[in-house]
Amino acid sequence: QVQVVESGGGLVQTGGSLRLSCAASGRLFRVYGMGWYRQAPGKERELVASITDGGTTTHADSVKGRFTISRDNAKNTVYLQMNNLKPEDTARYYCNAEVRLFTMRTGDYWGQGTQVTVSS
Repeated sequence: QVQVVESGGGLVQTGGSLRLSCAASGRLFRVYGMGWYRQAPGKERELVASITDGGTTTHADSVKGRFTISRDNAKNTVYLQMNNLKPEDTARYYCNAEVRLFTMRTGDYWGQGTQVTVSS
């Protein structure tokens, strides 16, 4: 079994910062790409940022210059540093990890999400 667990969400004022963390653990052989998605009420889930196991990153246009994704491969952990937060960043943030198991099967695993609320 593979577990993906997020942490670090909370309530913050406009202009504030939060750092999200996500760790993949369990009977996994290797973690490839990892990413952060978010979903606001009434909206579809959208990609916020992603990072390959080699460190190549992508960020959604809406967060460029404010959010930074990074990872620690030794810990199978991905981070999302969020600065200058805006009310429109309010959403539930989900972590995704592409994992190869010891059986050599590969699949996508999702965490339960962590709530980020930005007050105006």
